[in-house]
Amino acid sequence: MSSKGRILVAMSGGIDSTVTAMILQDQGYEIIGITMKTWDYATSGGDRKETGCCSLDSINDARQVAVEKGFHHFIVDIREEFGDYVINNFVDEYLHGRTPNPCVLCNTHIKWEALLKRADALGCDYIATGHYARIGQQDGRYFIQRAVDHNKDQSYVLWGLSQECLKRSMFPLGEMTKPEVRQLAADYGYLELSKKAESYEICFVPDNDYRGFLNRRVPDLAEKVNGGAFINKNGEILGHHKGFPFYTVGQRKGLGMAFGEPMFVSEIIPETNTVVLGKEDELIRNSMLVSGLNLLKYDKLPERMESLTKIRYRDSGTMSELTQLDNLKVEVSFLANVRGIAPGQSAVFYEGDDVIGGGIIQGSSRN
Repeated sequence: MSSKGRILVAMSGGIDSTVTAMILQDQGYEIIGITMKTWDYATSGGDRKETGCCSLDSINDARQVAVEKGFHHFIVDIREEFGDYVINNFVDEYLHGRTPNPCVLCNTHIKWEALLKRADALGCDYIATGHYARIGQQDGRYFIQRAVDHNKDQSYVLWGLSQECLKRSMFPLGEMTKPEVRQLAADYGYLELSKKAESYEICFVPDNDYRGFLNRRVPDLAEKVNGGAFINKNGEILGHHKGFPFYTVGQRKGLGMAFGEPMFVSEIIPETNTVVLGKEDELIRNSMLVSGLNLLKYDKLPERMESLTKIRYRDSGTMSELTQLDNLKVEVSFLANVRGIAPGQSAVFYEGDDVIGGGIIQGSSRN
């Protein structure tokens, strides 16, 4: 074994995980590659060719790198675990009028658990992935930090990781920019890989049509929910929709009706199959409740703490005041108005580049 130790590298067959493995091998670690098969798109009933991290081409690309660079590579089938937890949750959240974030759940409950389990079985000291993030340490606690390349930063989807996961994780790309990673891929002899297109879709919805996916998973869904009412904040009926699960808070396009002025989804009421529409200013909220709290940088928040709070992946964040209600809940009071807070999405709290913690948005209000 290398004096640096043995490390298990999650390899998707893409540029980021490949460069991650190359960097760590150059640093003297003994590399073992692992590719996790999480999803088989054909089973969803879609008609698009399978692409992305779970496709046969991607798995073969990862294996080929391992063969060329002389390290072991394993393929692990976790489709059953993934489907039972991530996909069932994805469907259930939409059926309850919320907007899920499956990547957070997958990282927190599936991928890292699977990686640590295999790392222990293979005698690996650490695990590594190609995420653009960093890991900090303070007062014996580990926490996520934003990547140097803020355009590629993935800290938002990693807030759910445990202290044990972070203690054994490495993110070599966190200190690099994407152009630097592409150049390294070319330098390592993977010029074509350096030009490989990236996917930003949910892995099990590669056509980006979550409504079609829901219909395939719940065959009689459209029939059951079709014809519910669009209403305004006063309860007046504006028209009828195709079913509340097919809309998300903040949505403007795809409502299927013309209203003479831009209208947005401001609330979803699943109990009555009702979708509330309003003008853009009716999306404004200045507080929200977050549950499922996972604190990283601190074991408990101060009585009142300011943070930059992000309510979605591409959100630039808004300054807020956090009040911890109990071990799992925090009240967030924004210092400026925020639009389009969607229950079910992640709220992630930052102190500079450090992730304080995060949780799941339960609801919001306007004072």
